[in-house]
Amino acid sequence: MQVAFIGLGVMGFPMAGHLQQGGHQVQVYNRTFAKAEQWVTRFGGSAFHTPAEAATGADVVFVCVGNDDDVRSVVYGEQGVLAAMKAGTVLVDHTTASAELARELAGACASQQVEFLDAPVSGGQAGAENGQLTVMVGGEEAVLAKVQPLLDCFSRYVGLQGPAGSGQLAKMVNQICIAGVVQGLAEGLQFAKNAGLDQERLVAAISKGAAGSWQMDNRSATMWRGEFEFGFAVDWMRKDLQIALQEAGRNGSRLPLTALVDQFYADVQALGGQRFDTSSLITRLGTAAKKHT
Repeated sequence: MQVAFIGLGVMGFPMAGHLQQGGHQVQVYNRTFAKAEQWVTRFGGSAFHTPAEAATGADVVFVCVGNDDDVRSVVYGEQGVLAAMKAGTVLVDHTTASAELARELAGACASQQVEFLDAPVSGGQAGAENGQLTVMVGGEEAVLAKVQPLLDCFSRYVGLQGPAGSGQLAKMVNQICIAGVVQGLAEGLQFAKNAGLDQERLVAAISKGAAGSWQMDNRSATMWRGEFEFGFAVDWMRKDLQIALQEAGRNGSRLPLTALVDQFYADVQALGGQRFDTSSLITRLGTAAKKHT
């Protein structure tokens, strides 16, 4: 297929690369054009100066940018992708954004006979680079079937969650669960360190039982060493948690732990950890311990 990919950040750059390597003709756009040129040098394909130019002639247009406003900026207007998309083409938004935006985009696309899927991903930078992402999809089953071969280029699991907006709602659940798990792991590791336990022996034991998790397997050792340079930044996690908390306010859900962990991430930001990865929750415990001492 001829496809366009809009947004070449830490996730979009490798995702678009997998599409090109999968035999598809990929046209890319990035707000910083030099990044698009860098992508072309590495993978091939072609780079364009506007989203509309990149989307011209594409059967499927992928978007992976920062937030709701960023999505609108590359979708709408004379230079947005919708200006160039023809009837029967598909817009897939991989941005973690609001369910409200997904429904808005679905309506805007329908008015032009363009099909739409909201399809946020989970798996972090490593998952994107290794082609092992999980994709949570909102939209129509027939539309998903049309783009499934493309999604398979960078995913290990693709699951339809329901109508437009459902993919974003599922991603909110994903982030809610991660927040609680990382906080629990941070507290457990800090307790273990203060108790004089050996990190490797400890994790070898408890990771095989009910306490085991992806976070424990992949982040416990680096958390212990105070290393937090592994992709998904605290700033972005706070953005995602705010989306979840706002949606909870609309649907009547109570998220006391999520709200608390969101404030813990604010503490990490205040410590200068805006670009630390999400496992950096443990830094505030260490700082608190030193202050207490």
